[in-house]
Amino acid sequence: VNAPQPHEEHDSQRSEPLIETIRSAHYVTNPPIVTHTGDDMYVILDGANRCHTFAALGFPYILVQVVSYFSEQVRLQTWNHVISRWDANTFLEQVEALPDVEMTEGMDKHAIAHISLPDGTIYALNAPVDSVHQRNAALRDFVRIYQKNAALNRTPLNESAEVWKLYPEADALVFFPGYEPRDIVEAARYKSYLPPGISRHIVQGRALQLNYPIEHLRDTSESLEAKNAHLRTWISEKLMNREVRYYAEATYQFSE
Repeated sequence: VNAPQPHEEHDSQRSEPLIETIRSAHYVTNPPIVTHTGDDMYVILDGANRCHTFAALGFPYILVQVVSYFSEQVRLQTWNHVISRWDANTFLEQVEALPDVEMTEGMDKHAIAHISLPDGTIYALNAPVDSVHQRNAALRDFVRIYQKNAALNRTPLNESAEVWKLYPEADALVFFPGYEPRDIVEAARYKSYLPPGISRHIVQGRALQLNYPIEHLRDTSESLEAKNAHLRTWISEKLMNREVRYYAEATYQFSE
């Protein structure tokens, strides 16, 4: 089986601390979410940082949850980015200096992103380029500006007023257009990656707090088939012992 392919860059702010966490971990807690495209390719829908971390640590195997992308099991939405601990004017100056991005005031349905400021000003960012590959590259360059210089929080909120209430120290809100599943698959297939933390996959029946022994991912003495057989037996035992609970409602998790 080929290694699952990312559709977005990993986030160094998240992956670097994660490397140290997983280096000393004894269990796999929240497995990455992947989908099978039907042509022997698996695409990472959620968990690019975890996949990057396992690869960086030299793990020969990774445990993932496989879902059906083009079904009611998965909904694709977008995260918005709250930018804090920086200066908005410096941020805008660096955006204006990008070679493949044009910034204008107001909304634009063709924009690759919008910037909203606490004073109510909105800027639209356009990338007048020839291909989706170049468009995604321009978007990566834009996100990289504040990813390197500011504190970044993700939010599903679209109303700026609600964001300012929750993040009173925020300097700006960046919000993105919607994407389709085919955009995600093509970004992975052609390595035309999105920036980290934009796509948001809502998965029904997501496996969390799995606590599967991580030693099985380090071990190379068994075949992949044997490892999957062991995993199925392990899950069956958990079910028989009533150690698996399904929550149908949306939840907040405070242990991240």
